Amino acid sequence: MSLLLNDEQRMLRDSAAEFLGARSPIAALRKLRDTRDARGYDEALWREIAELGWPAAVLPEAHGGLGIGWAGLGAVFEQTGRTLAATPLLSTVVLGAGLIERLGSEAQREHWLARIAAGQTVLALALDETPRHDPTRIATRARRSGSGWRLDGEKWFVLDGHVAERLLVVARIDDADSADANLAVFVVDPAAPGVQLERTIMVDSRNAARVRFDGVALPTDALLGAPEATTVALDAVLDRARACLAAEALGVIGEAFDRTVAYLKERTQFGVAIGSFQALQHRMARLFVEIELLKSAVAAALEALDNDAAEASQLASLAKARASDLSERALNEAAQLHGGIGVTDELDIGLMMKRGRAIQQTFGDGAYHRRRYAALLGFAA
Repeated sequence: MSLLLNDEQRMLRDSAAEFLGARSPIAALRKLRDTRDARGYDEALWREIAELGWPAAVLPEAHGGLGIGWAGLGAVFEQTGRTLAATPLLSTVVLGAGLIERLGSEAQREHWLARIAAGQTVLALALDETPRHDPTRIATRARRSGSGWRLDGEKWFVLDGHVAERLLVVARIDDADSADANLAVFVVDPAAPGVQLERTIMVDSRNAARVRFDGVALPTDALLGAPEATTVALDAVLDRARACLAAEALGVIGEAFDRTVAYLKERTQFGVAIGSFQALQHRMARLFVEIELLKSAVAAALEALDNDAAEASQLASLAKARASDLSERALNEAAQLHGGIGVTDELDIGLMMKRGRAIQQTFGDGAYHRRRYAALLGFAA
């Protein structure tokens, strides 16, 4: 197993760092927050990102993709974490394109993937129905209705759902022939009669939506792929999202760590830099070791995804669990070591802490993924 980036992936990482530092510094997130931007991200920035090829990085070449792989895209996510960039990269590319690629017909792939690669659309996965992530607790129902379907239910925490061109809705089919065919994904127009959207601005100033479906009429071709393939495809796509979120968390934590080290060298007490105090050195040394461990876990998960390895799900949960736990611990330390100003809006550390908390809860926190990791290894819950 190689945990190093190749030349192409390193170039992608370095170009992402340079671009985001110039076009989407943390000040850009502050502006989106303070103006309560209607979309929650900069459309011009998203178009520029598409021109750089980030959305195409993991898409098949036949549909406008570059085939760079998950290690390359993970390096991009790490840089978005360092600048707290707000983009629909996770919702549209990792989740939306992932489901269409795995479940969609050739016509659906042809229609959507090229547009995603070009940054011309935003998709949103409507999955969770409870305050905490649990993809097994799906109550939304799809019932046969004439030649189509009738959709009823409610979804929480739909990332970028308030601006999505289409929602990919996970629902149970009432007349499924088997347990494997019980779940299905439907492509839903958010402007369709019976769809109610409520925008929710999250603690990290990014956006999600709460969506209600009340007797929404869907045509037959709204069904994405064969229902018996849905569970496997959904698990695979969620693993990709968890690995990318772990990479983003690594970026947030790394930036907070670097800023804290710099602050400890500048801040003085009793005439000396507080970074010379051994107790603080020990705390930072412990964080450094844990960050290095997280780097290895994230790299292993992304490489497993690139290789379609059998242990990819285990490694994705391992990376997400470590990232979730370290996000809380490291960002708390960063705020505390900055003193009282660390939790004020004046410093960016507070914004990093909020982003860390959001990542921690998205698609499973540390406790969820420790249980999942154990279950994947064959241990009873």
